[in-house]
Amino acid sequence: MADNISISLENVSKVFKRYQRPADRLKEILLPGKTYAKEFWALRDISLEILRGETWGIIGRNGAGKSTLLKIIAGTLQPTSGIVQVNGRVSALLELGSGFNPEFTGRQNVFFNGRLLGLSQVEIEERFEEIAAFADIGNFIDQPVKTYSSGMFVRLAFAVAINVNPDVLIIDEALAVGDGIFVHKCIGKVKSFQDSGGTILFVSHDTGSVNRLCSNCVWLKDGHVAEIGLPVNVSKSYQAWTYEQINTELEKNQLNSKHIKQPSNESKRIDKLDGKEIHKDIDLDHKQSASTSPVLNSYTQKEYMSFPASDRCGTGRCEITQIRLLGKGGSETNFFMPGDKFSIIIECVAHDRVESPIVGVQMFDRLRAPMIGWNTAQYGCKLNPLHIGETVRVSFTMNWPHIKSDNYALEPAVADGDQENHEMLDWLFTPLTFRSGEKGLTFGFLRMEDVNVICKLNSEKPIVRK
Repeated sequence: MADNISISLENVSKVFKRYQRPADRLKEILLPGKTYAKEFWALRDISLEILRGETWGIIGRNGAGKSTLLKIIAGTLQPTSGIVQVNGRVSALLELGSGFNPEFTGRQNVFFNGRLLGLSQVEIEERFEEIAAFADIGNFIDQPVKTYSSGMFVRLAFAVAINVNPDVLIIDEALAVGDGIFVHKCIGKVKSFQDSGGTILFVSHDTGSVNRLCSNCVWLKDGHVAEIGLPVNVSKSYQAWTYEQINTELEKNQLNSKHIKQPSNESKRIDKLDGKEIHKDIDLDHKQSASTSPVLNSYTQKEYMSFPASDRCGTGRCEITQIRLLGKGGSETNFFMPGDKFSIIIECVAHDRVESPIVGVQMFDRLRAPMIGWNTAQYGCKLNPLHIGETVRVSFTMNWPHIKSDNYALEPAVADGDQENHEMLDWLFTPLTFRSGEKGLTFGFLRMEDVNVICKLNSEKPIVRK
């Protein structure tokens, strides 16, 4: 394996045996040649090549094979078939409890884990104070870890994993149980590790974190690689598939309670809204997907009325026909300065009765990390049911906030239901892009306005600056 390759997997598979009864295991031992187990393939033919210094996100639903893959890379689980090669020391933060003896104290577990990772007693002693300071669990370091809360446990586990000078760092959702302050500290440490050229495998259900932290992403589905690529693209595909599963489950539940109405002759494509032609290309910097072939609406089985080649998901019972950004004087624009008044206009047309429509839009940064979102339900705007052929036009008007100068994107969506339980009808992934300027220097993402600063010099009267 070349020196610039950190991890190489070739056709890696892992199968587990599942027995209906405990006695079946004994029968299989006593009766060679007979099988009493059913095979479950947790992974099948996984091939990856990860270069040094890369950060890979691994996403997928529970049971997709993510943790199994990480255990194989970490060496705690052997593959059934395939070749696994790893260059350098691997430090893995897997599921809560792995690698720690609950009867040992935190101090003893630090030394125990350090030896497992190949460090000498002297090396661990040299790093212990740094590990204990990072974990910040006080006197609990000398208590058995079985007395720890999940938050204390992950503090110690991460402190050990990051401070043993690994070449490869594996993080499997463990940070989800950490408090905000500790997670912030961990992310800072992870970024320092990235800057030093370390390789990271990061598992998370938070696609925003994956987009921000990772250079590459792999989506696992039922033990197979569903997609590999840039995190922004892979997370879009994963989100679309997730909503397909949610909508399918909703349809099953509805079929159990009432008859579902199929598309009728009324559900014909409408070419005009309020006497006006529908915008076929209304965007400003609207970039459609590389594919130029039209996408069919799964409900009407016809080409979408607007943005026909765009990436989108939803059942199609209602579709987005327009999204626009209006600035001063109601003119279309793609540039805003802090304080500018602007409006987001979204129009949708119904192909079926929509009982409780919700129209919204989400803003993303250039890495497609979610920034903020607005929807009609969130602001108490309850829309009337939509009938076949009816349209709804929603306008969100506000002042542009003082955020850093950068490129941003808007993705509109329409759903049927409420905030917690809804059917996604149409979510337009191909965004409307725009740019924000800034007035004055912004440190970080947001600049607060109306901040009073009071300076008192010796015994003089306070000087107030706004």
